[in-house]
Amino acid sequence: MKNKAYLPLLFLIAFFTTALQAQNPKAKSGTFALTNATIETVTKGVITNGTVLISKGKITAVGTTVTVPQDAEVIDCSGHWIYPGLIDGGTGVGLFEIGQIPQATDASEAGQIIPQMKALTAINPNSAHIPVTRISGVTTVLTIPSGGLFPGTAALINLHGYVPDQMYAGFEGVVLNFPTTGRRGFYDRRTDEEIKKAVEKSLSQINDVWDKAVQYHKLDSATKGKGVTYYPEMQALLPVVRGEGSLLIEVNAANDILEVLKWVKEKKVKKVILTGVMEGWRVAEQIAKAGISVIAGPVQELPSREYDRYDKAYANPGLLKKAGVKVAIRTNDRSRGNSRNLPYHAGFAATYGMGREDALRAVTIIPAEIFGVQDRLGSIEVGKNATLFVSSGDPFETKTQIIHVFIDGWQIPMVSRQTQFYDEFLNREPGAAKN
Repeated sequence: MKNKAYLPLLFLIAFFTTALQAQNPKAKSGTFALTNATIETVTKGVITNGTVLISKGKITAVGTTVTVPQDAEVIDCSGHWIYPGLIDGGTGVGLFEIGQIPQATDASEAGQIIPQMKALTAINPNSAHIPVTRISGVTTVLTIPSGGLFPGTAALINLHGYVPDQMYAGFEGVVLNFPTTGRRGFYDRRTDEEIKKAVEKSLSQINDVWDKAVQYHKLDSATKGKGVTYYPEMQALLPVVRGEGSLLIEVNAANDILEVLKWVKEKKVKKVILTGVMEGWRVAEQIAKAGISVIAGPVQELPSREYDRYDKAYANPGLLKKAGVKVAIRTNDRSRGNSRNLPYHAGFAATYGMGREDALRAVTIIPAEIFGVQDRLGSIEVGKNATLFVSSGDPFETKTQIIHVFIDGWQIPMVSRQTQFYDEFLNREPGAAKN
């Protein structure tokens, strides 16, 4: 009787296991030869009718005379292109599921000064947004916490893995939301005096935190880490103070950017990356002179001022690049699941002055260089991680289809909740409801 009682449960487990396997095909590893393709290496030009060989997670050969091993799975890419995986320099992928429901997000914590809160520990590897993003050719993202002045530490992740540590792509950076002297939007009803006081208060907090971090560094260095009380906020800022870690400063208005440049110089911050920088084009020469890299975006955005031309946000990355600034592009999508649109942000930048080649670099090798992972990501080169995709054409064009995606040598199933919905409703059975 007891064994019979368990039979229905066993059948249910078997049923749901089978259903899950059918709905969620697994990535596949092995040796792959992508043949007869046009290869956009990014760093070494375009190879026509070439082959990319993938083995043990790495790109082991690239060119027109590659010898294909007998055990390789050959994928004929005739008429198709191979590109390195695209890198979104700023998003919330993995930290949210449904933006309008607080219980479904983990992008922010309580408090103004919490640099020790790591985005990497909050990543949900099973987020439905991850497959949606990666099958669009966006294989790597910088996922960023939001909230107060120091909301936490951002992490670069590859969009494949069962746990966050498997997804980690080799870069973390403390985030600083620099106070803005402008209004937050049409809903901001504060007086000019109230805004001024709020900015002064925030700047005072930032300076106080930085001064404490410097003192903590001095004490920690003098005692070799044994004579100071553990202080998680200061511990998280130690690498930045010592010039070992990066500080990602979110800033957008031109005057605020100039204030950041002065603050960075005054505080002698060695590794700085500016993010957002909507009005960077107004002060591009000053940014270039400071030698600071920029992650600009979103590009598909309205101008920051009503009297600016409609296309200033589109032209911003190109104008920064023209001034000599190292520029990557981001979507800054924090709650909608639209990091998949990164190619189109880059496409707009390309059309409005940046040019296709530089726009492609701005979502591949340039962010890889900014994050210090150019030895692994950002181009099709021997020795780099096999993180790439095969497409029917230019990824910046909406008609292009992404055909294959590889992340660290794993062939990713081209399935997401959107493809599942498409397949489900394309051929409906029993079809339309009867009247």
